[in-house]
Amino acid sequence: MNNILKNSIRFVLFLMIQIIILNEVPPLHQYITPYIYFTFILWLPFGTSRLTLTFLGFLVGYTLDVFTNTPGLHAAAASLIGYIRPSILNLLLAQETSEEVTKEPSVGTMGWGPFFIYILILTFIHHFYLVLLEWLQFGSLLYFIGKVFSTSLLSVLLIFVVELLLNRRKIKR
Repeated sequence: MNNILKNSIRFVLFLMIQIIILNEVPPLHQYITPYIYFTFILWLPFGTSRLTLTFLGFLVGYTLDVFTNTPGLHAAAASLIGYIRPSILNLLLAQETSEEVTKEPSVGTMGWGPFFIYILILTFIHHFYLVLLEWLQFGSLLYFIGKVFSTSLLSVLLIFVVELLLNRRKIKR
């Protein structure tokens, strides 16, 4: 399956899971709201340009904003993830690995440690920025910190479950 078709299917699939299933789950203990729609951005091939990543981040976030009636919150957070993703990958991987156009970030191509750190950092940044924009109503600082950490942990867990279920392992060099 070519990359455009595969990523188009992922785009629709992650948005449908987020809108139909995860957004219907009531927030657990007022803090935890799972988000996995931005996994679409995390799974794009290594060679995807920063401009393309940022645009696709905006597109997936804006699409979710339209369906959830949130004024640009997800578009801003997903665009940020798309913009900083190449920098995080360059910090975690050897230069030749991060420049391979056809390979995608996964446990098989990166290894467990770097992939876990990659997912953890970008998920935390996404949720921090999303909750910060949402929190601009000047709520409690304890609520802010609790929501960022609990939502990030649940989202990382869900991303790893999806990663293991879809078995995207490719042989690491």
